[in-house]
Amino acid sequence: MIYKRSSALFAEAQHVIPGGVNSPVRAFKAVGGDPIFVEKAEGAYLFDVDGNRLIDYIASWGPMILGHAHESVVNAVVEKARKGTSFGMPTEIETTIASLAVDMVPNIQKIRFVNSGTEACMSAVRLARGFTGKDKIIKFAGCYHGHSDSFLIQAGSGAVTFGTPNSPGVTQGTAKDTLLARYNDLEHVAEIISENKDEIACIILEPVAGNMGCIPPSEGFLQGLRDLCDANDILLVFDEVMTGFRLAKGGVQELYGVAADIVTFGKVIGGGLPVGAFGAREEIMNYLAPVGPVYQAGTLSGNPLAMAAGLAMLTELNTRPEIFTTLGEKTEYLHKGITRVLSENGVVHTINRVGSMISVHFSETPVTDFETAANANNDTFKRFFHGMLAEGIYLPPSAFESWFLNDALTYKDIDATIEACERVAKKL
Repeated sequence: MIYKRSSALFAEAQHVIPGGVNSPVRAFKAVGGDPIFVEKAEGAYLFDVDGNRLIDYIASWGPMILGHAHESVVNAVVEKARKGTSFGMPTEIETTIASLAVDMVPNIQKIRFVNSGTEACMSAVRLARGFTGKDKIIKFAGCYHGHSDSFLIQAGSGAVTFGTPNSPGVTQGTAKDTLLARYNDLEHVAEIISENKDEIACIILEPVAGNMGCIPPSEGFLQGLRDLCDANDILLVFDEVMTGFRLAKGGVQELYGVAADIVTFGKVIGGGLPVGAFGAREEIMNYLAPVGPVYQAGTLSGNPLAMAAGLAMLTELNTRPEIFTTLGEKTEYLHKGITRVLSENGVVHTINRVGSMISVHFSETPVTDFETAANANNDTFKRFFHGMLAEGIYLPPSAFESWFLNDALTYKDIDATIEACERVAKKL
C-alpha cells in the first residue's frame, strides 16, 4: 500500500502541532514510520487519504463498538445539532442518559458526565479523597488513567509508548501521594496498605487492563482488592473507560461479580464523541458540588451532541445485549486463528483476551502485569504491525494497547485478517 499523502500531511502537521499529532500514540513512535491519516470510516473499515481501505481493530480506541458511522448514532447527532450544539444550560437528555446508565450498571445510583476519561478519573480520585478525608491513592504499574498528574507514575499505554512513563512536570509532592503496586499481586497491595495505614483514600485500577495490552485480572484478584478495601476503609475505583459498556452491559462489575465504590466511564458512553463520566452510590456522589464540598465542574459537560451520541449507543446496547455474546465469539475465533498461524510458523507468542478485547504479545511467558508485558519482544511487534498494515489490517501502533473488535466486523473480515497474519508470520 502507498501512503504518500499521509506522509506529506504528517510533515505539514509537524510545523504547527507538537510532533504532528494531538495524542502521542498516533505518531507511530513505538513502531516507526509515519502515521496514517484517515479520511472517513464506515462499519468495520477505515479509508485513508491515499485511498486505501483498512480493516479496523482499534475502533477509535474502543468507542465504536457498533462500527463506524452507525446510522442510529449519526442520526441522533445530526438531529440534535440542528437544534444547537451547546448551551451551557441543563437539558433533558442529560437526565435521560444518566437514568439509562444507572439502570445498566450495578452499584451506582448517581452519575456525573464530564468531557474525557482523564477528567473522569481525576474527578473520581478527588471525590474519593474528599469523601474519606485521606490523601494517598494506590495505582498499578502499567494501568493508565489519563494524563492527570496523579496518574503519570509509571503509567501504561501512551506514556510508555512515548517513552516517558514518569512525565516531567509532575511534582514530587504529587508523586508522593501515589503509591505504586504490581497488577495481579494482592500480597504487594496488602504490604502497601500496611505501610500506609489509615492514609489511603482509594485503590484505582483498570479491572481488565487495556493499556499494557489486554491483561485480565487473575482469579480472585478483584475480589481480593474488594476485601482489602472493606477491611481498611478504602474506596475501590474501577476505571472502566475502556471496559464499561463493552465487556457487558454492566461492565466488569457485572462480568466478574465484584462491586466497586466508584466507576469511571468514557469511550462507549459517548458514542464516539468526547465524553467521560463517573458514578457511585448516592452517599458518595452527594459529596460533589453543588450539594457537597468537593468541587468539580465543566462548562461543556453534558454537551447535547455528546449526550445524543451516547444515548443512541447505550440504547442500542441495552436493547441488543446479544451484541456482547457475538462480539466475544468473533474475538475468540480471531484468537484461535492467530494462535494457529503463529504457532505453525514457529512465532513465539502469547495472546490475552477478555470479551471483545484482545492483544498479541510476542513473549515466551504469560503476560500478567506491566513487567511481563514490557519484557515481550517489541522488535517482533514492530515487524508484525507493519506487515499487517501492508496487508490492509490496522492494529494499534503500540504493543501496549489492546485491540478492540466492533460489531460490524464480519467473519469474512476476520478470515482475511487471519490469512494476512499467516503471510506476515512467514516473514517474522
